Amino acid sequence: MKSARYDALIIGSGFGGSAAAHALTQAGLKTILLERGGWAKRDEGDWDQRKILLEQRYRSASPLLVRQYNDKKFEPIYPNEAVGGMSVFYGGASLRLRENDFDKWPINYADLEKYYCKSERLLGVHGESGEDVCGPPRSRDYPFGSIELSPPAQRIRAAAHKIGYRPGRIPLAINFADRTRPFCIRCNTCDGFPCKIEAKNDLAATVLREAQGFGLEIMAGAMATKLLEKNGRIKSVECIDKESRRPFSLSAGIVLVCAGALHSPAILLRSKLEGEKNRELVGRYLMRHCNAVVGSVFARRTNPQNTFHKQLCFTEFYEDMREKLGTAAGIIQDIYTPAPEVIGHHAPRGLKKLSGLVARHMQNLLCIAEDDPQFDNGVTLAGGKDLYGVEKIQISHRYTRNDRERLNHLMGKARRVLRAAGGVIPYTYAINSFSHAVGTLRFGHSPGHSVLDEHCRLWGLDNLFVLDGSFMPTSGGVNPSLTIAANAFRVSDHIISHSEKL
Repeated sequence: MKSARYDALIIGSGFGGSAAAHALTQAGLKTILLERGGWAKRDEGDWDQRKILLEQRYRSASPLLVRQYNDKKFEPIYPNEAVGGMSVFYGGASLRLRENDFDKWPINYADLEKYYCKSERLLGVHGESGEDVCGPPRSRDYPFGSIELSPPAQRIRAAAHKIGYRPGRIPLAINFADRTRPFCIRCNTCDGFPCKIEAKNDLAATVLREAQGFGLEIMAGAMATKLLEKNGRIKSVECIDKESRRPFSLSAGIVLVCAGALHSPAILLRSKLEGEKNRELVGRYLMRHCNAVVGSVFARRTNPQNTFHKQLCFTEFYEDMREKLGTAAGIIQDIYTPAPEVIGHHAPRGLKKLSGLVARHMQNLLCIAEDDPQFDNGVTLAGGKDLYGVEKIQISHRYTRNDRERLNHLMGKARRVLRAAGGVIPYTYAINSFSHAVGTLRFGHSPGHSVLDEHCRLWGLDNLFVLDGSFMPTSGGVNPSLTIAANAFRVSDHIISHSEKL
């Protein structure tokens, strides 16, 4: 490895960046991690639905310009930013892809299996082997067992069994058993919220904290803007300190871009790297799943205890569309109901007050359908600059007819469950989030059809790797977080074993 101030520089602290940081520092590489967001505050405001969901306490100051569905123009959205990435806001769901999901990948499920186990151990996942009726083979059990079902989850399970469905418990990265850390108090502010007491096993509370013990240096509020290249290698990373808005640069023997499937391609596009192969694929084939919430209003209050109940998952329909459409249908999982003021805020005009009044009588299921990779769905540069002087990102995305067919298939199943549970007034809420964004820097066997090689190294550049969800050539039908972490551990092993040559 060529001498540098750091052996490795990582951009982004999501599942890929954090897993790589843990592996590289544990192996003795001097590593720095840059994160554009700040540390979660971990105070009362982090459990305030208005502050988090409506006021967006952690919103970025740099908008993403989005054109989706049949929109005529780009509209700004402001994603959350924090050390630990989206793990700070996710609900802890930790499912593996299935063996068939790897049909179009340059690796297979067996290549990731031991790294799935490692990810589950470091994230402290609670689960039960065998509950996932179409789950892939496992070499090890979950680190912790599942907890008992809360009353709302019991209602869904009983209804599902009544109509012949077989839900299982969602593997969750939430602390219900590790006495060295705060226990989950089973509140109803998990999915979408930072955990005030750090009982959710987000990356900042687990993987990154352990990596800091190995010597990891974390620079929060540092925004990487572009890479500088010399002789087929990245020689430095140009950055901006968000607080002072002053530019600075850093160098390292190895550079890992892990800024997420939206920001990582933008960094490469701004960089205009001469050694880069197949530049026309950078930012292309964006996927985000085709999701919707299916809910129903019940005659009685559905969760009077206001307790945690994101516990059940339906995977038995996962392969229903594989033969017809070539990809998975996806899954259905339990999801919480937001507070009345949040539901009222998002309800159509004329129904805002009514929606708020019936919020306590609602119960929801989230449908996550696989979406097709399409060349025209992607990330480009917008031309204008944000308040830091960095060129903005614009995102174009439309779903295919097949995407909607998968989603409709799952939604029909979800409605049946809710009717069987006693729901009387059904409703549907579309999900427009890019929280599951993957695929904009896909890996493959050759530079003619991919941006990265099978070890997620950029074709044509010796010391540049991409380890976030950008690498995925298909999205599968589950939350991609665990797969991103597992792949990052896999590639980190390759980097460590070849570090002297990089």
